[in-house]
Amino acid sequence: MADSPARQPLRQVAVVLGLTAALSLLLLAFALPGVHSKPHDLRFGVVAAPTTSQQLARSLDTRQPGAFDVSYPASAAAARSQIESRDLDGALIVDRTGITTMVTTAGSTSVATLIEGVGTRIASSQNTTSTTVDVRGFGGGDPRGAGLAAGALPLALGGWIGALVMMMVLRNPRTLVVSTLAFAVVGGLALTTILRFVLGTFDGQFWPAAGAAMLGIAATAFGVIGLRTLLGAAGLGIAGLALIVLGNPLSGLTSSPSLLPQPWGAIGQYLPPGATGTLLRNVVFFDGHATGHATLVLLAWLIVGAAFYVIAIRRGRSTLDTAEELLDEEWGITETHVPAHARDGHVPQHAR
Repeated sequence: MADSPARQPLRQVAVVLGLTAALSLLLLAFALPGVHSKPHDLRFGVVAAPTTSQQLARSLDTRQPGAFDVSYPASAAAARSQIESRDLDGALIVDRTGITTMVTTAGSTSVATLIEGVGTRIASSQNTTSTTVDVRGFGGGDPRGAGLAAGALPLALGGWIGALVMMMVLRNPRTLVVSTLAFAVVGGLALTTILRFVLGTFDGQFWPAAGAAMLGIAATAFGVIGLRTLLGAAGLGIAGLALIVLGNPLSGLTSSPSLLPQPWGAIGQYLPPGATGTLLRNVVFFDGHATGHATLVLLAWLIVGAAFYVIAIRRGRSTLDTAEELLDEEWGITETHVPAHARDGHVPQHAR
């Protein structure tokens, strides 16, 4: 029923205020993490004589309280091994020749720059030489990892838009599921090909990276499909909030989860963009170390989303119904109803 003329101004004001609130929320979600970015519990190794190690640890905590979680590897080789296995974010080696700072730009360019600065500052205060070693770096074509940092939004938007389009055009549940899986496979291969051969973000590990991208797209798409089919427009809003409004800025791909305000950095790792970025990073550059949490998060989104979809179908909300609701509610298009016998290709006897 159409609104009365008296209610039209109120409706217009509500729409304008609602859109303004949504725009403000988007700005805050994308800007606040960067504005309030600072290190939290960065895993930092110090290899030095016991007295020197304790002095350096106290100095770091005094200068930046809570920024570093300091440990003491037995040797430079042990520190390097722990960086490669993602147990350390960086390390400081103090010996007679000077100070060597071990970083990993592939782990996080921002963190690597921060830790390198710590090494340079300490070397300057001790009037000794400073050397920086990048234990794991990005590919030669993209030394700063811009391709990986930019990947969160395409993954989030791609899965979200892809799920919507497939729900609108594919009516059969089995066809929808198979097509979503096919989209994850083809889309994962396409994204990995661009990162590997066009942008040069990494030099090897193509198939492990493709597998991680496929899992990320499948988790995102099935999450959207399950939420939208079971909960309707509210589910679509929840998916948009989790994937775009929160998932993208909290992914930590442009910096590091350890640099985001807490607990938002940790929360971002439970959303598909953050989990996919972490999985890609650790599969490609760190030989699959520390991938368990990200893999479990993505599998949970995939399985729960698929379960929601099955529950909705069994409740009688077919894919056709969902597609028609999408067209009506989101796009303002009304489809002409086609009888079931016509969709199945059957014609009643009396019509022959």
